[in-house]
Amino acid sequence: MRRFARRSVLGGMGAIAATTLTAPLAAAAAAKTSVPNPALDDSHATPRVTRLVTSLFRDKTSRSVDGTMAHFSRNPMFYTDATLGWYMPTWEALRAVFAQYMPTWPVTARSYPTKIIGDERSAIVVFTDSPELFGHEIRLIAAVDFRDGRVARQVDYWDGRHFGIEATNQLRVTQTQFPLTYGEEVVGEQSSPVLRQVAASLHAALGAGDTAGLFTPDATFEDLALRTRLAGAQAIGAYVTRAFRTLPYGAGSAIRHTVGSHQGGGYEWINEGNGVNHGIVAFELDEHQKISRLITTWDGSRLDDTTMTAHLADTLER
Repeated sequence: MRRFARRSVLGGMGAIAATTLTAPLAAAAAAKTSVPNPALDDSHATPRVTRLVTSLFRDKTSRSVDGTMAHFSRNPMFYTDATLGWYMPTWEALRAVFAQYMPTWPVTARSYPTKIIGDERSAIVVFTDSPELFGHEIRLIAAVDFRDGRVARQVDYWDGRHFGIEATNQLRVTQTQFPLTYGEEVVGEQSSPVLRQVAASLHAALGAGDTAGLFTPDATFEDLALRTRLAGAQAIGAYVTRAFRTLPYGAGSAIRHTVGSHQGGGYEWINEGNGVNHGIVAFELDEHQKISRLITTWDGSRLDDTTMTAHLADTLER
């Protein structure tokens, strides 16, 4: 397994901290009043995983290093930012990052979940980091595995274009420094058999361009990197048929790891033959194991404007 030194991770975090603490942003943060978090959608999550996740983000937002780290397993523990390639393969490495960084956050900084799908074994967590944390808003989808009520593995996926292409490129490690695995071989598959079966069927359908029978009639399909939202199984199927050959999570992709329960979850994917070689697909299931909502994200900053425009052209209905 390829790992880069903790010094590289801390250096990167320090670079973000320098951006975060610019005078204009600090002044703007100080002038803000408290803003309530949006409602959390945990309709496809167990009560226990909701408690685990919300308490973690409560302590993270309160800038409590010890409180935050109490939510993470000491062994095993893997935390990866999949967009930047930052890899913290130990509890101590992650604590060092938070210890350096959390004291720089203003009181108005917020990190909050907006959707949880899964259970206390493994889950999808959709969350937002407010601009005060990193200098720009980040909207993420995380794959999370738990051990004994603590996070044993977390991998965050987000679109670098939303953060800013230049800023993302400055913070991303070189391709050779990206880890070959994100700890999935140690944690293992903890998702439910139902979830794994649906994930396999969905992945095969996205790779072949045929989603017939997978989605509910009124399902939605949202690609955060392309800023697109499709409504209805017919529109979703037609789009996938048009786009599957070039979509990063379409033809040529492979499942890396699954998380979730019979209510839904998702899978991380890899695609070495594409300009974007990894990302995540999340979905909710109805009582018949049909997909009622799909959300995906990947790093659009890796592709030029021409390629992104070509992807967007596939969303046009004719």
